[in-house]
Amino acid sequence: MTSNIMNTYRGIRDELLARLREQAPGRIQILTGPRQVGKTTLLLELAKKFGAKARYVSADSTEAQISGWWEQVVRTAGERAHKAGGGFLLVDEIPYLPDWARRLKGETDRIIRDRSPLHVVVSGSSAIQLGQGSRETMAGRFERLRLFHWPAIELARCFHLPSSEAVHQFIRSGSYPGGQALLGQPDRWRAYLRDSIIEPAIGRDILNLEMVRKPALLRQVYALAVGHPAEIVSLQKLAGEMAERGALETIAHYLQLLEEACLVAGLRKYSERAIRQRAAPPKLTVLNHGLMAAMGPAPDRERDPGRWGRWVENAVGAFAWNAGQTVHYWRAEPLEVDWVLEGNWGDWAIEVKTGAYRHQDLRGLLEFCRIYPKFQPLLLCNEGDELLGSEAGIKTQSWTSFLTNGPGK
Repeated sequence: MTSNIMNTYRGIRDELLARLREQAPGRIQILTGPRQVGKTTLLLELAKKFGAKARYVSADSTEAQISGWWEQVVRTAGERAHKAGGGFLLVDEIPYLPDWARRLKGETDRIIRDRSPLHVVVSGSSAIQLGQGSRETMAGRFERLRLFHWPAIELARCFHLPSSEAVHQFIRSGSYPGGQALLGQPDRWRAYLRDSIIEPAIGRDILNLEMVRKPALLRQVYALAVGHPAEIVSLQKLAGEMAERGALETIAHYLQLLEEACLVAGLRKYSERAIRQRAAPPKLTVLNHGLMAAMGPAPDRERDPGRWGRWVENAVGAFAWNAGQTVHYWRAEPLEVDWVLEGNWGDWAIEVKTGAYRHQDLRGLLEFCRIYPKFQPLLLCNEGDELLGSEAGIKTQSWTSFLTNGPGK
């Protein structure tokens, strides 16, 4: 998964605005991403910006279920665009429109035939639903933008937080913007996460996506994956911890669905041979720490340094994944590299240390970069502990700086 667009709210907003300034009718803009990251907010911001030329509707509304609603919405928007010399139709939660891809294609073809100066933007929480429908019936008619989980720097900018506070909040409670006002009320905040994010994503988005034969098993895969952040776990071990039995192929498929829903990713071992990637156990990565914090409080840095280190390591991998980098790990017993990144950040091999470390703890990082010299080694450590890594000739950076600025800055 790579992208040349900053997958932040501001980056996606600016890119979308640039596309909407092009001559209409253009390609449909499909905005996807996980729940509660600002897709509706972005559409409403566009509606406010374009004023009378814009119309915002939601396919999740009661009136959207009335026969002929969709056709009337598009026809009215087209007529207004002709009169105003341009217009914008902004449709939220498009997957709730029955047979949405075929109907969207039909109305878009009519807009193009009529040379209507109307731009169309649609959004939806389930990237897979949008992806399947759009690929099958709308080839050549759309462009997709994905808004991912917010990075710490976006929290700092939007909520006027010091960068260090934003980073620790990113690790301890995640980065869902809608939950910021509830952070001082832990029980209410966790209820918000469960009721507005986790349950709809698993109980509605994924289950409506395809026939999930064992929904209870899907929930167990999710719960166990969230409980093992930044751990390399074999599917056999996962299966052994589950109350409900399931084939390894089914468990692997459910992990893939959870990644498509931007909840948990089972990241693969780095290898130049694809068969070795598939054979290796996945490294479980929770893509927003709010999902972990919803199950219980974050670990104490002093009392539980091992678990704290896992959370920081997971935060590094999740940050890179959400920024559009291709993320792997590497292991050749007894050597290991926490994260291997490829993408518009460059090629990096990353080791994360949240406690004291020695030169010999960097052997895996150095050996990997010897075998694969295109990668730059990068050590992430506590602030003030950079000297030892630098003495070993390795670019060294605090993990707080990495989670704020990205690698090597």
